Amino acid sequence: MATDFKSIPIIDVSPLVAKCEDPKMAEDPGVSQVVKQLDKACKEAGFFYVKGHGIPESLINNVKNITHEFFDLPYEEKIKIKLTPATGYRGYQRIGENITKGIPDMHEAIDCYKEIQEGMYGALGKTMEGCNQWPLNPPNFRALMEEYVNLCTDLSRKIMRGIALALGGSPYEFEGVRAGDAFWVLRIVGYPGLSGAKDQKKPENNIGCGAHTDYGLLTLVNQDDDITALEVRNMSGEWISAPPIPGSFVCNIGDMLKIYSNGLYESTLHRVINSSPKYRVCVAYFYETNFDAAVEPLDICKQRTGETKQFGRAVYGEHLVSKVTTNFVM
Repeated sequence: MATDFKSIPIIDVSPLVAKCEDPKMAEDPGVSQVVKQLDKACKEAGFFYVKGHGIPESLINNVKNITHEFFDLPYEEKIKIKLTPATGYRGYQRIGENITKGIPDMHEAIDCYKEIQEGMYGALGKTMEGCNQWPLNPPNFRALMEEYVNLCTDLSRKIMRGIALALGGSPYEFEGVRAGDAFWVLRIVGYPGLSGAKDQKKPENNIGCGAHTDYGLLTLVNQDDDITALEVRNMSGEWISAPPIPGSFVCNIGDMLKIYSNGLYESTLHRVINSSPKYRVCVAYFYETNFDAAVEPLDICKQRTGETKQFGRAVYGEHLVSKVTTNFVM
């Protein structure tokens, strides 16, 4: 369960990254230290920063820079890749089209998902079938984002091995039928500053993204270095800022990991309020279970919580579709 945390811990995951392919990684003292820190962070806040992750800072910055370039384009250019149900909910949405709990969010975005071929998951996957819509302008946008997704996927798998150890399991709890073929989501998001929403109609609130939890296992947030906008709610209902730390990711755990952990770990409410006059971008990568995974508390976690299941079984793909199909006003 989350606590009355007042700040978000910083974890250097370099020992875990270095030893992640070693079958004896759990015996390494450096890995053990990271695992303890992950366990404490996931129990107390559900959020943590990671540094020492091995993804080049130049790539992290290039991803944000090209995102700024895209959102600087005229609306007529951006709408060429418009998100609709027919595109598998992939593509661009303008300010106010994404809603959280019925209220329009003050952001524009491109949504991308691991591609699902026709018939791959039968009726379960039908809504999400399709290819991502990548803009042709700026050039190199697709190549850069796909490289970034590959590196984030690899890093997330390594962090999840550490979290598996933290829960008392083997490093491989979240592989195979659980997340051996992990689904992923990429949200490329732009938040207008207080000075205005460019040429687009502004929603009637200043909430960049309303309070919500994430759906899957683990999120890696890459945010502009000079604007603090992400806020995380502690147990007392206070909103704690997550200021940017250059070169790091803000990480948080999602609903599926809360279920697997039988409530030992919390998927914490968070929101975005851009009070700066400057336009802010954020590129959020979501590492999920297998699309068709049936998620229920792990035996090791039930043992640690009195043998009682706190949560029923959830199918990740059903959870995602239920959210995606109610998230937009189109």
